[in-house]
Amino acid sequence: MSLRLIFMGTPDFAVPTLLELVAHGHEVVAVYTRAPKPAGRGMKLQPTPVEQEARRLGIPVLTPTTLKTPEALDEFRAHHADAAVVVAYGMILPQAILDAPPLGCFNLHASLLPRWRGAAPINRAIMAGDAESGVMVMKMDIGLDTGDVAMAERLAITDTMTAADLHDALAPLGADLMVRAMGGLARGGLQLQKQSEDGVTYAAKIEKAEARIDWTRPAREVLRHIHGLSPFPGAWCELPAEAEPVRLKILRCELVNGSGAPGDVLDDNLAIACGDRAIRIIELQRAGKAPMKAAEFLRGTALKPPARLN
Repeated sequence: MSLRLIFMGTPDFAVPTLLELVAHGHEVVAVYTRAPKPAGRGMKLQPTPVEQEARRLGIPVLTPTTLKTPEALDEFRAHHADAAVVVAYGMILPQAILDAPPLGCFNLHASLLPRWRGAAPINRAIMAGDAESGVMVMKMDIGLDTGDVAMAERLAITDTMTAADLHDALAPLGADLMVRAMGGLARGGLQLQKQSEDGVTYAAKIEKAEARIDWTRPAREVLRHIHGLSPFPGAWCELPAEAEPVRLKILRCELVNGSGAPGDVLDDNLAIACGDRAIRIIELQRAGKAPMKAAEFLRGTALKPPARLN
C-alpha cells in the first residue's frame, strides 16, 4: 500500500529518505524545502540538496518563508496528502499545518529520544562521549521533538567516528526506518509510544565560541570534542608563529599514550599532550587551506618538541 505524501527537508541528510519513499512507491506530491541561498565564489543562488533531487524526480518544489499564514495553510491542504514526512526541514511547523494531513506529520530525528532533542543531536552525542546514537520516527506535536515515537534504530558510536561519519551512517539508516514506518502507517498498524520523561537532554545549536580546543581536558574528551565538530565548524587551536598565530582546525585524531604540559607537542608525529594522556593528530586544516593528512602538513611545517599548541 502507498501513501500520498508531502516531503519536507533541506540538507544532504534528508535526501536518502526522499529517494527511498519514492523508490517504495509512495506518491510524493510536493517537496517543501528552504529557499536557495547564495554560495560559492560567484555567490550564485544554490538550491538545497533536497530541492535538487526533487527537481530531478519531477516533484513540485515549494520554498515558503513562513508556514504561519492562511495562504500557506491553504496551499498545504490543497495537496490532499495523507501524511507529511519531515527530515531536517529547518522551519517550525505550526499546529494548523501539523493537523492538516489526516494521518499526521512524521519526523525523522537523529538521536535516541528523549536524549538530544533539538538542533544538533549528532554533534552533541559525540561531544558528550555517548556510546550510541540512532534514529527515531516520531509523530510530531507542537513541542520541540516531544512527539510520540513509532520506531527506532540504534548505532554504536566509536572513538574513530567524526560527526560526518555518524551523519553518513545515520542518513541511510533513517531512510530505511521511515520507509518501514510509512508502510506501517499505510496498513494501519503503526504503533506509537510516548517518550519517557526521564533522560531528557537538549542538543543546542553549535556556537563558534565553543570550538576552541581546551588541551587541559582529558585526552578522550579532547578527541570527542574534535570529532564532534568535524568537519564543521571544526575544533581549532593556534600554532605560535613569529608574525601572528596560525589557526589550525583539527579534523581527526586518535588516543595515544604520552604526557606533558597540556598542548605540548610530544614527538615529530603530532602527538599532543592533554590533561590526561595525549592525542595524535591524523587530519587537520590550516586557515584558508584544504584539509590535509598529518604527514602532508609536516612536510611543509616543522612541528616538534618543544613546540606547543595553544
